[in-house]
Amino acid sequence: PEDGGAAGSERVYRSSDHGQSRNLSGFAIGPDGSMYLTSNRRGPDDGGISGLVRGIPGEDASYTWESLDPQNLPEALPVDQILSAGELAKDPTTNTFYMLNKGNVTLVTPRDPVFSVEEHGLPDPAGLFIDEMGTFYLVTTGDLSEYNIATITKGEFDLNSGERTWFTLAETDPIELCDCIMNHKANGLAVSPDNHFLFLNSGSRTDHGEVQDNRGRFPNLRETGLTAVILRLSTDARDLRLPNNREALRTNGALFAEGVRNSYDLAFNARGELFGTENSADRDMAEEINWLREGRHYGFPWRMGLEDNPQQFPGYAPANDFLLPPSFNAVRNGYYRNDPSYPPPPRDFFDPIINIGPDGDSFRDPVDGAVKDASDLAVRFGTLTAHRSPLGIVFDNGNAMAPPFQGDGFVLSWTEGDADGDDAAGPFHDAGEDLLHIEMEKIDDNYVARFTKVVVNFSNPIDAEIVGNKIYAIEWSGARGLYEITFPEGVPSTAVAEVENALPEDTVLGQNYPNPFNPATTIDFQVGTNGAVELGIYNASGQRVRTLIDSRLRAGRYSVQWDGRNNQGHALASGIYLYRLVTSDRVQTKQLTIAK
Repeated sequence: PEDGGAAGSERVYRSSDHGQSRNLSGFAIGPDGSMYLTSNRRGPDDGGISGLVRGIPGEDASYTWESLDPQNLPEALPVDQILSAGELAKDPTTNTFYMLNKGNVTLVTPRDPVFSVEEHGLPDPAGLFIDEMGTFYLVTTGDLSEYNIATITKGEFDLNSGERTWFTLAETDPIELCDCIMNHKANGLAVSPDNHFLFLNSGSRTDHGEVQDNRGRFPNLRETGLTAVILRLSTDARDLRLPNNREALRTNGALFAEGVRNSYDLAFNARGELFGTENSADRDMAEEINWLREGRHYGFPWRMGLEDNPQQFPGYAPANDFLLPPSFNAVRNGYYRNDPSYPPPPRDFFDPIINIGPDGDSFRDPVDGAVKDASDLAVRFGTLTAHRSPLGIVFDNGNAMAPPFQGDGFVLSWTEGDADGDDAAGPFHDAGEDLLHIEMEKIDDNYVARFTKVVVNFSNPIDAEIVGNKIYAIEWSGARGLYEITFPEGVPSTAVAEVENALPEDTVLGQNYPNPFNPATTIDFQVGTNGAVELGIYNASGQRVRTLIDSRLRAGRYSVQWDGRNNQGHALASGIYLYRLVTSDRVQTKQLTIAK
């Protein structure tokens, strides 16, 4: 609030509105105000129930715990209620409340464990149910189903009615699940600046491409068609079916990029280029930020950062691998092993953004196991210290910040790590839970970037948004804080910037400048009334090749830059093109020329 008081929140749309009641994992808003949700749910369940234990009360108030056979369950067992159980339950025989806390069954008051993990035998229960007789049931959802189905829901807003209509934009075929915690599923979303495409991350089902056969259900399976990919979907789609087949996805145009382990967060910069943060494997390999482009493969699982995954090579000996931290899940469970059947890499890979320091660039040397600083040693490094878990990437697309931040990017790091050593499970000699400033420079066919810490001491920051010269960051842990970080204010110069306050009386499209141009040009225009505005670039055949604006604007004077690229980000050839402004009262067209 402007008065500086505490921020508030209001529930606007319920699950009954958008139809996705649980497991929401991604959220994005397009330039036209449409909302997009990603949700994951259990697919066909051919494997029955597993991970179910029962605690039977005795006369002396003690409990006897037993595992239930999923193929031979007792009659009248309330299976549906148990499977839908939450983390809080009331014992009706005593009116006492219990909760799950790190696997322990705990009294709500006092908060001391009543039944430990060692007693009930279920390491990571997700649901607690207590029946009328006081019998406890614990369930883990790790192996309740063999498959996952991801649904992308769109909420389209009608300016005339003021109502939002929700519908299914796309849904995946069933995706084979791993019987492990590595199922990253569908999560990160971003909408292109022209509002034509929705980009979706569908994460890996493995840690590093190892076989995860789900207890023999999927023999020799590593990744699938719909895992470790970035998908591109038309925002106009409805009820689109996404096949779990890589070639079919490529044929129907849905496959945008491959070889990403888990690009949990996606964002566009002012040039319309798409970037994704990348959460790497449990081995001490660099986390990435990738400039995501159509048709490119970013290496997973054969390469993470700029390092090759050693399991792909004959004779790999995990016992001699300095980069295996024993506290991490995939290492602890023996997923790093000699693997003669590891498939060869399919094609050439593209590098992540290169970090030239000074921050976020610690690495463990595979030769001697020592932690070193890449920029101090002038070692090429891509992109961030292992286990930082980058999230919440944003860009100052409106140039609202003053130098040295103007037009740059920022990214959060989730994991705390160890600022002075490498004992904690997280980034070593490089504590995270911070906000990094990213100064990028394009060199050849990629970006190099300077990463500098600007805010520290968050508690598991998970996402960020940028509004003008302010970044808003929200935490997952601690007090779940929402922080406002204010940067020095610059002179706004947005991709569609309002350049004067005086309201024009008419709609006018100006001549671009410079003209001819290479590599970029500026188009000025003014609109006389509030309403829908389209500004597009057309080739000599009249085909629209780039949409610069497709949204509602207030009456005013505006300026927009065009980089000579089409909607897919490809540079257009030299020649004459048309640019057309469409408003509610006029259609105006002019010529421009690309000269190379």
